[in-house]
Amino acid sequence: MPTASETPPGRPPDPRPELTVVDGTVREVFVPALAPPVRSGSLADLPYETARADPAAVLFSRRRPDGTWADITAAAFAAQVHSVAKGLIAQGLRPGDRLALMSRTRYEWTLLDFAAWAAGLVTVPLYPTSSAYQVRWILQDSGAAACVVEDTAQARLVSTERRQLPALGQLWVLDTGAVDQLRAAGARVADETVTARRGLLTPQTLATLVHTSGTTGRPKGCALTHGNFFAEVDNAVALLDPVFRSVREAPASTLLFLPLAHVFGRMVAIACLRARVRVGHAPSVESDELLADLASFRPTFLLALPYVLEKVFHTARATAERTGRAASFDRAARIAERYGRMTAPGPGGEARRPPLGLRAARALYEPLVYRRVRAALGGRVRHVISGGSPLGARLAEFYAGAGIEVYEGYGLTETTAAATVTPLAGPRPGTVGRPLPGTAVRIAADGEIWLRGGHVFAGYWDAQRGAAVPHTDDGWFPTGDLGTLDDDGHLRITGRKKDIIVTSAGKNVAPAPLEDWLRAHPLVGRCMVVGEGRPYVTALVTLDHEALLHWRRMRHKDHLALWELARDEDLLAVVQRAVDDANRLVSRAESIRAFRVLTTEWSEADGHLTPSLKLRRRAVLRDFAREIDAMYAERPPPGT
Repeated sequence: MPTASETPPGRPPDPRPELTVVDGTVREVFVPALAPPVRSGSLADLPYETARADPAAVLFSRRRPDGTWADITAAAFAAQVHSVAKGLIAQGLRPGDRLALMSRTRYEWTLLDFAAWAAGLVTVPLYPTSSAYQVRWILQDSGAAACVVEDTAQARLVSTERRQLPALGQLWVLDTGAVDQLRAAGARVADETVTARRGLLTPQTLATLVHTSGTTGRPKGCALTHGNFFAEVDNAVALLDPVFRSVREAPASTLLFLPLAHVFGRMVAIACLRARVRVGHAPSVESDELLADLASFRPTFLLALPYVLEKVFHTARATAERTGRAASFDRAARIAERYGRMTAPGPGGEARRPPLGLRAARALYEPLVYRRVRAALGGRVRHVISGGSPLGARLAEFYAGAGIEVYEGYGLTETTAAATVTPLAGPRPGTVGRPLPGTAVRIAADGEIWLRGGHVFAGYWDAQRGAAVPHTDDGWFPTGDLGTLDDDGHLRITGRKKDIIVTSAGKNVAPAPLEDWLRAHPLVGRCMVVGEGRPYVTALVTLDHEALLHWRRMRHKDHLALWELARDEDLLAVVQRAVDDANRLVSRAESIRAFRVLTTEWSEADGHLTPSLKLRRRAVLRDFAREIDAMYAERPPPGT
């Protein structure tokens, strides 16, 4: 049986999905594993084994102040992990103790993750944007014995809560030399102590407690084991072999910019070490800073939330409009969408070739549009793994036509990130792919998605017991999401079980498809469909700040205040057209009959978004109750 030290095998042919059909409908699909389960060892072994196998391999690059990148070899990384692990032990942390990490995305986070595991600890990630209440709750719930934060502001936040955190003994700050302090403290610890700590770990050992951001209620700690991560990353690397594989012209590399407090980012960081892919860290997702990091690092693939891909597209379109080439860009976008749609494999997986005229049209816009879109992502990106929420078929087709294949995935914290992934050989826009190898997906009688596999978590953390409580007896995890399976086993997400709106007429409405379509419009920042217990469906719409500035400038409306713009007839007409387009997806009874443009943006800081940018619907309903009531107090639309 394989151990943690063995490199995953080369990619075999895609396994055939095994379908269970009931009354002519696919109700369950299982895809056999591509990678055998790891039977011994842990994630803590990876730096050491990689250094022994290929000490000169470049695993990481750190950004220097001048914008260039300094490489870190496997040997150097293993030595750093070892010295920091000794420091954690020197500070009195015992096997199984929880170490909390609170920082933006930076190299030290990954270093501390592996050092903590080498010392036999359990890591507890915290979003750097967390409130004092969230920090206190997660530190209390996990029983964290120590905490590492990024800066003095975060240190003050934690310090204000120390009286209510009796278990918290140590607090270190990265910006004031935490890593060097730990290395110095570890000088007196024998190397064999770390080796002994590592030897205690197995695939069943708890690796991390990741608290779900929670759209309602208190976050729950998801207990993820070392084995959960191996089941996830080994099968993902095998399935997405072309993404992780290096070629002579462009060794595989990625720039991590998503929060490492989110399981998606940490899973990819571990997968890259497992596959020996070079990784850079970018602390900011602000457009200008991120684009500068992408341009200097030049990754070959990215993992991103749909928000980032939407931003790149809308920025390219706004640039074209400023130079008087909006019509040309729109034509290029339509051609890319058609090209992406035409090149997707057919129902039986057969390759398809676009007609000559479409190939010629695409070639015309390659240097004018598509190359510039790729340049915005660094110039070498050919693959993007998108997750967190649906991207939408139109944008997926556009990027495919522009030369960037987007692989969507679906998963949760409880499944160590991806549970389904778009297959390389047969992407199907509008779906989130087939089960990750080794995973089964079942559609329950009420449409809820159930999942089973080696990456499904050990259970939710019980602070009283100091252990995880298994989620089920039979291994199936009910996700709370709704979906369907097509005849080939591709999963389509149709909504969230708790988000289903029931109008006063008894009509069930899934808000997600309408919201996803509306959000794809450049002017729309966020939107939320409303209608629970109401006679018809409406929507709250916020505006994208950058897109609004561009729109005002192009239409000479810079003099209008934001509240005036929210009532501007031209702007309302633009949003109305976007609503009309979205309404084509649904029946009349499910369509949006009225909307209200808000003069504020929703954010994590004001409690309307989770750290992973999902809507906190209850908070929005509560804080904008007056606007919602006003929509329904106005004259009812025709046909209600």
